Amino acid sequence: MGARRTARERALQALYQLDVQATGSSAAEALEAAWGAGGDDPPASRDDQTSAFAMELVEGVRARQAELDVLIEGHSHHWRIDRMSRIDRNVLRLGAYELAHRPEIPRKVTINEAIELGRKFGSEDSSSFINGLLDRIADGVSK
Repeated sequence: MGARRTARERALQALYQLDVQATGSSAAEALEAAWGAGGDDPPASRDDQTSAFAMELVEGVRARQAELDVLIEGHSHHWRIDRMSRIDRNVLRLGAYELAHRPEIPRKVTINEAIELGRKFGSEDSSSFINGLLDRIADGVSK
């Protein structure tokens, strides 16, 4: 598995944990717990660059969560953010963050990575839901 994919997975796990807990862990603590939970990763998958990317994703999503939620709800049809599964909404937040704030990452890469996260961690319908919504968001975000 690629370093950036691993970073995205750990970021998703940290965001999920932070979403479940109303208060408590910081972004750094949640991400550290996610790295610890990924026991199947070889130690080389957690180099400084990978850790920094994962932390940027978690902190970026948390800092802009209200903005991202408005963006997601504005492009979803009949779905409020609080009605989405925790996995789907956090995958969407990650994808929307990358689309809006990481223009150097190609749109196709961002969407494909989000689809894979949905496949791995979400429900049977997550990947198609994420794909459709991120496509609409990407069309609305100038890159």
